[in-house]
Amino acid sequence: MHWYLIHTKPRQEKLAQENLERQEYICYLPLLPTEKLHRGKLVVSAEPLFPRYLFIRLDKGDSAKSWSPIRSTKGVSRLVTFGSEPALVSDALIELLKSIEASPRQPQPLFAPGERVRLTGGAFSGVEGIYQMSDGESRVMVLIEVLSRPVQMQVSPGDVSKAN
Repeated sequence: MHWYLIHTKPRQEKLAQENLERQEYICYLPLLPTEKLHRGKLVVSAEPLFPRYLFIRLDKGDSAKSWSPIRSTKGVSRLVTFGSEPALVSDALIELLKSIEASPRQPQPLFAPGERVRLTGGAFSGVEGIYQMSDGESRVMVLIEVLSRPVQMQVSPGDVSKAN
């Protein structure tokens, strides 16, 4: 048996995995803890390491399970191929991804200290500032310039977006 690569429909990696596993295929979806804004609050969620991709373990030969149901599975776009050959993924890569995923790690932050952000709500809406840190109380610290002086403000994470 070998690992192959499935291309999924946008944001349907987990749906594709669930439906393929219901059909008794062996799948692997590496996930990464990531900070996201959800209803104006910072939350940590497990997001796919490779958006729109999923690994599947398949066998070749006469005794192998048919590959044809894969294409029509909900959430699946196609089996990734190079020419007419399916894209083969090494077992070593899958083991490496599993070991990385199993090791404890901090979530990937939505904003990095020193990053330029734009306030999107409140009296200072539209003003650009510099992200300082999350204060641990569902607020973030932003440094803005008011009357030619730097001022540190606490704002809701929902009132901050990345500056263009």
